[in-house]
Amino acid sequence: MELVQERPDFEYVLRGADGGRVLVNALALTSSCIVAPNALVTDWPVTTVAELDDAALAALFDLQPDVILLGTGERQAFPPARVMATVLQRGIGLEPMANAACARTYNVLAGEGRKVVAAFVLPG
Repeated sequence: MELVQERPDFEYVLRGADGGRVLVNALALTSSCIVAPNALVTDWPVTTVAELDDAALAALFDLQPDVILLGTGERQAFPPARVMATVLQRGIGLEPMANAACARTYNVLAGEGRKVVAAFVLPG
């Protein structure tokens, strides 16, 4: 699971993710979280994709991303249509995918200097 992308300009380095945890710097997070190069939200109160609401989205919008990668757990799942619409109305891309794919994609986009945020849904 470990993906290593050392970036001295990143405060938070996403090292990998699976259906049960997300590795950021030396932390193994087991509850839903949001990762950006210079921001880490460890208390994101979402345990299923169906729970996504305006409050959960606000935490993502506060980071002003161009694209949100939504890690939906062990397998890809799609959020409710209203969530997709809310994000797209702001001109922000939303890409749901399994957590492992989310971590890999995040590292590529962040490494390119894109304004990307990864939000991981974990059951714990």
